[in-house]
Amino acid sequence: MAHTFGGTRRSTAWMKVSGESDEAVLGDAPCPCGGSPAGAAFDDCCGPLMSGERLATTAVELMRSRFTAYALADGDHLYRTWHPATRPSHVDTDPWVHWVGLTVVDVEEGGAADDAGVVEFRARWVAGEGSTRQRGELHERSRFQRRAGRWFYLDGEPVVTGS
Repeated sequence: MAHTFGGTRRSTAWMKVSGESDEAVLGDAPCPCGGSPAGAAFDDCCGPLMSGERLATTAVELMRSRFTAYALADGDHLYRTWHPATRPSHVDTDPWVHWVGLTVVDVEEGGAADDAGVVEFRARWVAGEGSTRQRGELHERSRFQRRAGRWFYLDGEPVVTGS
């Protein structure tokens, strides 16, 4: 079952990314990535990675923190975790797109002892309001590489389903 972070539309996390609040996500609120383990608080999941308190130990952990960075509009974390060979000169998040749910579909390698890995995920978004509201999903296989002991996002390919 897919987990949409924040539990309900009135949670602190939902209020932050829905634009209904300028408050930061509280540390004990469910992590925007859905939590690892499921339902984990921001301070116990992506918070320490985004603050620089610690580094990701796996590719999937870094991918989850990057989703959270998109959800919280933290372009600095996205820039710092993008591989230097492929990252743009700056990273801006789209203020009209609110990332509201993450499902990890598949993980290939990318463990604590690996130097490369692939994470397939589905990230759901909402944009606009009222009659202009749109919903969508990004389904991607992202490649990650460890360099000097740190995991980096290298690149990603959209997964096209159906015909």
